[in-house]
Amino acid sequence: MKLNPVITSLLETDLYKFSMGQAIYHQFPSYKTLWTFKCRNEGMRFTPEMVEEIKEQIKSYCDLRFSEEELDYLRSIEWLHEDYIEHLRIWKPRYEDFVIGTDSEKGLSLEASGTWLNTSMYEIPILAIVNEVYFRMQFDYKELFEQYKRKLSEKVNWLKDGTYNIGAFSEFGLRRRLSAEAQDLAVKTLTETNGKYKDSFCVGTSNVYLAKKYGVKPAGTMAHEFVMCVGQGNPMYNPAYSNKFAMDAWTNEYGVLNGTYLTDTIGEDTTHRDMGYTYSCLFGGVRHDSGDPYEWGERWIKHYEKYYDKYKDERVNPKSKMLLFSDSLDFERASKLYAHFKDRIKVAFGIGTYIANDTDVEALNIVMKVTECNGRPVAKLSNATGKTMCKDSEYVEYLKKTIEWRLTHSSNNK
Repeated sequence: MKLNPVITSLLETDLYKFSMGQAIYHQFPSYKTLWTFKCRNEGMRFTPEMVEEIKEQIKSYCDLRFSEEELDYLRSIEWLHEDYIEHLRIWKPRYEDFVIGTDSEKGLSLEASGTWLNTSMYEIPILAIVNEVYFRMQFDYKELFEQYKRKLSEKVNWLKDGTYNIGAFSEFGLRRRLSAEAQDLAVKTLTETNGKYKDSFCVGTSNVYLAKKYGVKPAGTMAHEFVMCVGQGNPMYNPAYSNKFAMDAWTNEYGVLNGTYLTDTIGEDTTHRDMGYTYSCLFGGVRHDSGDPYEWGERWIKHYEKYYDKYKDERVNPKSKMLLFSDSLDFERASKLYAHFKDRIKVAFGIGTYIANDTDVEALNIVMKVTECNGRPVAKLSNATGKTMCKDSEYVEYLKKTIEWRLTHSSNNK
């Protein structure tokens, strides 16, 4: 390697990888998946030198193991079970699961395949590696870091003087961070300054390693992969009911704990159908990740009001529920959303790139998505155009048709 190791601990991933990982371990241990990397930026390219460095960095990541201290920290998370933690004691990333090359329009092709239990854990560290290698080898990193520190200081001042008031927020930037150094500084700065903000509070970070380091709350529940694989990976399932299958699996694993549901995997309409009275009670809130956030929030408030008006049950009182916004946020967008919703429902924010990679150059818009499960294509049908990622266009059309048929022919809203 030409650079220092980017990932130095297996805790250096997002919390939802552990919450999904435990559900996979208990309920879907034999599922197999294929993950595919994609860069959405126009006019950029990874050099062969970058690709070689990425390979070496991934090899270094694959040499890591969980320490006893790290396992003890995971035991402090109330919804993680001892059998899953014992699995993590012997778990290791496998370099053999990766295929890395230069055969791509952007100069980097990267896929990972194997058991879902293994490959799910790769996504976040691999994206962090790709990001940091690119920015350190493409630019004057010291200059970028100075820009980053200046902008971070501005953000802190905006929260202090009330330019922006955003209530509770977490740092969500690991996958697209400028560097480990930058994210560390952000979490340290934003959390140690709590109490000096006018109407904001940094409650934690999705990065489990930094949550442990700074004694703050690790944040995160589930990702699109869970709904996709649970709902589309079994050929006996109608994928139009992906949300129903995912909700069943999640509540079987966690009951009322760890319950913020990601709503946009196959469109909002099916989620509202499947999030009936029971699941509206069990899940503490919902997460927004695409589409108009105001329309989305208003619709979910009406969803809860419908059940509250019918059952007079405080468990579905909108004021007891949480709207978590996490789609391309900055402080200005978050402040406006907070002002709009705060008196009617709980509001929180997961803010990623804007906190973890804000410099004078364009941040990378990179993803690594599951594209097959059990040898079958899977897809996410986002509320925003351009986010659908699937290797089989015929499958995408099939999925859309099953959803359309269900919504047209079924009135079940339980």
